[in-house]
Amino acid sequence: MLLDVVRVDARDGHLLFLEFENGERRVFDMSDLFAERPFDRLKDSPLFAAAQVGIGTVVWPGNIDIAPETLYLDSEPLAPGQVVSAQTLPAGGAGSE
Repeated sequence: MLLDVVRVDARDGHLLFLEFENGERRVFDMSDLFAERPFDRLKDSPLFAAAQVGIGTVVWPGNIDIAPETLYLDSEPLAPGQVVSAQTLPAGGAGSE
């Protein structure tokens, strides 16, 4: 099942707070992807904060995007009303199993 991203908020700690079309809210840690192209251009750059929703996923200026299934499968769910920061994530970040 492919779910579109309908809202994104890029935050400190290289985190993306996401809402999917089914109403589910999740947090995705981009840190592990910064070693790969094209995401290396987002590391420690103001471009990271320019994340927005486009074509059902998260996109950045410079023609950078990430597959929505990656965002969903490698993220952690948020409980309703849960506030999360980099300090409260499980060890290994939002994508840890």
